[in-house]
Amino acid sequence: MNRKKIILIGGGGHCRSVIDVILTENKFEIIGIIDKEENIGKSVLGFPIIGSDNDIANISINSPNFIITIGQIKNNQNRVKLYNILKSLNLNLPVIVSPKAYVSKYSEINEGTVIMHNAFINARAVINHNCIINTNSIIEHDVIIGEHSHVSTGAIINGECIIGANSFIGSNSVIINGIKLGQNSIIGAGSVVISDLPGNAVYAGIPAKKITNI
Repeated sequence: MNRKKIILIGGGGHCRSVIDVILTENKFEIIGIIDKEENIGKSVLGFPIIGSDNDIANISINSPNFIITIGQIKNNQNRVKLYNILKSLNLNLPVIVSPKAYVSKYSEINEGTVIMHNAFINARAVINHNCIINTNSIIEHDVIIGEHSHVSTGAIINGECIIGANSFIGSNSVIINGIKLGQNSIIGAGSVVISDLPGNAVYAGIPAKKITNI
């Protein structure tokens, strides 16, 4: 197989998980990682850290393909900033899909999104750009996930939900059918969402209630 070269941005724990997915998928050859300047020369799972954010333009000479491997827990500002930098340089952000995941042929997965091991994405689901669909999560039929969002491990989003951009759906949370979450929603781990929520806030509990504004 003629694998395409790819460069990862971010060398932390999420990077290690994405490396495992990339190696399992076996469509890309990882040629290096971009991370903090003080980490240049170190490695992550044997792959070298070859530069910092300031080096993206120069490093892109070696590969036009990049994937953002910074996680999203507290906020997604770095992921959004890096996505915009890559787009301004006309670089490619491929979709990375674990072969251990199920992705319906009737779904739509947009650029820069990573589908982790054992995720399930059903028919007519739409995952917008630069999203993380994490391990064992379930995205049911006709769901729309807004850009720059993270559906965390074991989360379940039931049919016909709309998740606004820049949202974080915590581990093992459940969103019941037909719910609309506004942009910048953070749903705490283990929460159950049973009504529409306007966004720009942190919600948690069973049922999920607003904890604080963002």
